[in-house]
Amino acid sequence: MTDKISLTYPRTLYPAPPFPDQPQPAPGLAQKMDPAPDHGEQSYRGSGKLVGRKALVTGGDSGIGRAAAIAFAREGADVAISYLPDEETDAKEVLALIEAEGRKALALPGDIKDEAWCCELVAKTVAALGGVDILVINAARQQFREKIEDLSTDDFDQTMKTNLYALHWIAQAAVAHMPAGSAVITTASIQAYDPSPILLDYATTKAGIVAYTKALSKQLIERGIRANVVAPGPIWTVLQPSGGQPDEKVKNFGKDSDFGRPGQPVELAPVFVLLASKEASFINGEVYGVTGGKGVA
Repeated sequence: MTDKISLTYPRTLYPAPPFPDQPQPAPGLAQKMDPAPDHGEQSYRGSGKLVGRKALVTGGDSGIGRAAAIAFAREGADVAISYLPDEETDAKEVLALIEAEGRKALALPGDIKDEAWCCELVAKTVAALGGVDILVINAARQQFREKIEDLSTDDFDQTMKTNLYALHWIAQAAVAHMPAGSAVITTASIQAYDPSPILLDYATTKAGIVAYTKALSKQLIERGIRANVVAPGPIWTVLQPSGGQPDEKVKNFGKDSDFGRPGQPVELAPVFVLLASKEASFINGEVYGVTGGKGVA
């Protein structure tokens, strides 16, 4: 007897635009989004792929980082999440979900634009979890500016420090603690390959993340550590309504994907799990696009 397979038409699997107006001040809270993003709270099921592993995820309070943190815990890993203090209410939900799986959860509120904090959050992770062997550098700043004249030096500096400097500081601090078999995963974007005119600084950093990670992968593989990139397309996260896109673009976010909708954070979770797991033992320096059909080349 053959078991019946349940399949779902992917274009209608999740909500499609138009979405309600929902501007928020940065950094924003996922709790206030309508419709609520799916980070895997109810939908992700683990299968023991990361039992005994120790993960650090930046930007783990919401969006893609939250989905990765939930998935890692359900696959058996202990998880530390870093986030801004203003994101505490979202972070508490994630920490509770990690602990509900019987895993250790570590809260790391702070600003990764500060080099000293980047070093400290790694040290705190190692002390609390007993090490680190999965590093997800995901936290990002995205604030649209219509014209180059509107993109101030302070804007440019904040985006660079959040998206690129912190990547370097955290990776530099973490690799000394990471044994052979560990994995580094960074979050880039389709913006690295098809940049939007209103995201000059953000797109620049995302291209930099791809180049940095590819170069880093060549260094770290000598130590037995793999480094790869996940490059999302339009994903329904709080980054968008909190200044990442104009209100009208948020209302129609993801409409021009092949699916007619944005992706949900949970739809990236299996890619992060794969790249973190021993099943990806021959994958290094790669860019995995999850773009809704837009591609990354």
